[in-house]
Amino acid sequence: MGAETQRQTEEGRAAAAALMRGERPGLGGVRRPALPLSWIAFDAEVRRGHSPWYPGPRAVGRVEVRLCHPDGRIRAAALSAPRPPLPLVVIRCADWAPAVRERARQVLSAALAADPARTLIDLTPLVLRLARRERGVWARDLFEEALRSGHPLPAPWWRPARPGRWWRPERAARTVTGEEPDTVLAWLRRSGDLPTRRFATRITLDAGLFGVRELARRAGAERDPATARLWGDAALAALAADGPDDRAIDSLLRGHIPLVRAGGVTALRRAGRAAEAADHLADRSGLVRACARWLVGQEGGDPYPLYRALVEDPARVTPYAVAGFAECARRADAPLLRALLEQPVPLSGAVRAAAVAGLRTLQADDADLLRPLLDDPSPAVAREAALGLLPVAGRLPADWLTARMAPGLPPHTRRAAYRVLHARGGIDALRASVELLADPDPGLRQVAAQRVRSLWSPDRPPALPLRDPEVGALLDRCTGLFSDHVMGRMRARLGIPRAAHDPAG
Repeated sequence: MGAETQRQTEEGRAAAAALMRGERPGLGGVRRPALPLSWIAFDAEVRRGHSPWYPGPRAVGRVEVRLCHPDGRIRAAALSAPRPPLPLVVIRCADWAPAVRERARQVLSAALAADPARTLIDLTPLVLRLARRERGVWARDLFEEALRSGHPLPAPWWRPARPGRWWRPERAARTVTGEEPDTVLAWLRRSGDLPTRRFATRITLDAGLFGVRELARRAGAERDPATARLWGDAALAALAADGPDDRAIDSLLRGHIPLVRAGGVTALRRAGRAAEAADHLADRSGLVRACARWLVGQEGGDPYPLYRALVEDPARVTPYAVAGFAECARRADAPLLRALLEQPVPLSGAVRAAAVAGLRTLQADDADLLRPLLDDPSPAVAREAALGLLPVAGRLPADWLTARMAPGLPPHTRRAAYRVLHARGGIDALRASVELLADPDPGLRQVAAQRVRSLWSPDRPPALPLRDPEVGALLDRCTGLFSDHVMGRMRARLGIPRAAHDPAG
């Protein structure tokens, strides 16, 4: 469960628990849920707190409680109350009881007809979540039909332009959404709820409301990958149908999402701008770099000398140029990457880290080169060096690695050394992990505890020496990480007697 999902779920459960205790909504009392998952959790929590044979809590008279009651007759009757909470009405539209479901759908249809803009903006996020249920598609289809009707429903003035921001009139001198006409569909396209934004985008694209330049502009400005892909695919389809448009292609090339920029690079060819592909060889995305190399090759060029020129020039080299060079270089080019690590004036840590990663890509790294880099002042370099040393960890001196885990050393050096030492496995890994269980660094303590816990598996014995007294002493120091039962089984598999102070012994 993600952090946002958990937050919404806890909000709904807290509201339900307060209402079931008899607290009343309003200032200082129960706060109604505000987000879609909160309402779903509210419904589940109220129903869980009921018993079908017991009248229920002090709040049984509240319409919110009756709408979530386990008895279908009570839920159906609650739907006839004046102004029932529409989020709970939406949930009841997917109810398992036909009578409840049909009555809820009538109420929701009436609310949509009476105030379509407010109903669509408030309830679309919840409707989309409930569409995953067996009977939840009906409400989504109803909302989709309303949005596709072609009538430009005006966006209400009483809502902020983005969820979570207060309304300020000076931000909307012309319209709430910044678009003309100011519609609910435009509002939903700007929603902070990603499923809602994608839903509104698909409807917009099906309606063909925008030209190629606006499609490309929205693709470039979008930060949600799924939504950006919808806009980007539509822009590329329009470019293929209508012919090149330089402004649209430039918008794609400036996109936040790699897939959008990659589409812009491929569109350069039909626009007669293939020479610009070289400008994107050092893009921060591997996908865009690959498209740029393809386009250079399609025009009879070779990206290799272009990359080499970038890497050999200290004033122009970047981490992404080094990464791109490694993607098309050969093992014989490893000395050029090693030279980046031996510059008289050291390059940035990001460039040197990219060089270490490139050597690993070329399978040209070696322990003699990487060992000193564990002490590098750049955390990125030390991390890449540790990754390169993992395959040869068993050949490295354990004492040398242990010395780099001393508390006085930089945290990134200690983490890199521990990572390599743990890769040795066996008692060396256990010894290092147990020593770090009381380390001042909370991050190292957490990682060490996780790795100690990973020793246990019901399907195989721990990868540790059998009947080894040191293993027994180390296990004595981490008993708090396992239950008595698990610790007993681990010791039995390793042939180690229980500790004398073990109550289960």
